[in-house]
Amino acid sequence: MGLHVFKRPQAQQGVALVEFTLVLPVLLLLLLAFGEFGRMLYQYNVLLQASRDADRFVASQAWNSTLGAAIVPSGSTLETQTKNVAVYGVPANTGTAVVSGLTTGMVTVSTLGADPTHPDHVRVTITYNFCPVIGSGNCAGSIPGFFGNPIALSIPLVATTVMRAL
Repeated sequence: MGLHVFKRPQAQQGVALVEFTLVLPVLLLLLLAFGEFGRMLYQYNVLLQASRDADRFVASQAWNSTLGAAIVPSGSTLETQTKNVAVYGVPANTGTAVVSGLTTGMVTVSTLGADPTHPDHVRVTITYNFCPVIGSGNCAGSIPGFFGNPIALSIPLVATTVMRAL
């Protein structure tokens, strides 16, 4: 029995570098996609908390004991303050938005209940379009899909909270 000397084949030099070069873009794309997904979940969580805060604010002030119903007239000061709480965190129109690009136009405040003439609940809904950093940088465009249909860059996030008026 003789000793076998293992020699490195000359044809295998550089294969690892070629494989790494082929796999690196896919790994980077996955890493960026996970980061964007995490950012989207974070923004949704912030929107949901803003919706809760605004709903808690309006629920404490919307009850009209004379009528026995929750009342939030369209265009009223209470509705404006509730929208400001949802966007800025305070009833006044000051500060920066809790999420970049969020405006009071994206917030709706309504009343609801089993009896439409005497609503006893208030609902705050925030509709926000999440725009990923990956892509063209604006949400107006889309990226081409694998089967011919383009994929929109903006993802609608809707945070809704319903509370009983106090």
